[in-house]
Amino acid sequence: MSEVKRYTLPEVPHLVHGRTNGSLTPLTLFWTAAGLELNVRGSELWVEFTADWDIHEPWYSFMVNGEFFSRRMAQKGTERVCVFRGMDPEKVKNVRIFKDTQAMNADPESVLQINAIETDGEFLPVPERNLKIEFIGDSITSGEGDIGAKAETDWISMFFSAENNYAVMVSRALNADIRVSSQSGWGVCCGWNNDPNSAIPPIYGQLCGLLSGEKNIALGAKEPYDFTKWQPNYVFINLGTNDCGAFSQPAWTDETTGETFQNRRTEDGKLNPEDEARFAHGATAFLKQLRGYYPNARLVWIYGMLGLELAPALQKAIDDYKAETGDTNAEFLSLTDDLKNRGCRDHPSVGAHRTAANELITYIKKQNA
Repeated sequence: MSEVKRYTLPEVPHLVHGRTNGSLTPLTLFWTAAGLELNVRGSELWVEFTADWDIHEPWYSFMVNGEFFSRRMAQKGTERVCVFRGMDPEKVKNVRIFKDTQAMNADPESVLQINAIETDGEFLPVPERNLKIEFIGDSITSGEGDIGAKAETDWISMFFSAENNYAVMVSRALNADIRVSSQSGWGVCCGWNNDPNSAIPPIYGQLCGLLSGEKNIALGAKEPYDFTKWQPNYVFINLGTNDCGAFSQPAWTDETTGETFQNRRTEDGKLNPEDEARFAHGATAFLKQLRGYYPNARLVWIYGMLGLELAPALQKAIDDYKAETGDTNAEFLSLTDDLKNRGCRDHPSVGAHRTAANELITYIKKQNA
């Protein structure tokens, strides 16, 4: 049996998935489904991780030859983990190591890094994908509740799973390189509780701007991201569910200034027209922002996995964007609210994510027919 040797990432061919700060020593995994892909010919493979957290521990998963293999909670400090052992040493295995949980903005200590790879074999090149897709969203796109029993109500990182996420399903089906930028509870103009600070557009231009704490700042989370490094063919924006939920929540009040923010309803329970229009304007502005980053991508606003109440406002946002810019490479796509497949925390289950993934796969294939 050959000796197992340790390699740093610059020493081996690989493909990084997700936004990075440019460092491979170590590789920091910021967002959902961020990870490392390898092709290795050998009988065993090990990975060295470093992790930390105060409240929400990171989880990670392994895929071998395109199929889910195992899932683990990261341990604090540095640990050496076996991906596989005893496999045919002559066969090439495609391995993907990815972060299963989202960037935890409420935990400034939360971090997950890959330090090194160990094998008794050799590494082969990993070709870049021709199809590149960006997914932007909230808890749905973070995979919240797509794992765990339906009765579970705890908000903990154990119940987030990138593996069961519609974005990863699309990636596997179409052999696409994907990036996911999502945060549970956040929206276009405000979060689920009307907090305007929980909005994706203001922080989207940073590497991972929703993170806080000295550790994440030192890792570059607040630095402007260089979008020229990776240009997608499609950008799917799955935001609006939390903005919609905020219409049924009390006003948010800034404890320092006393200023308030609220998406209101009228006396008959309908969406307040002024607030609905503000949301549509915010969605249009975000489309313009994205076009500045991605000049050639098709921008597709997807919505509906947890209701369609804001669908008319999103359609208006798309129409306004086209009218104001002359850009026709954008559209609204309604997804199925798969009610029979609600899962943990009343979020879409793995079955609902399959439904959404199949709809997006069909859409992309039709676009490329």
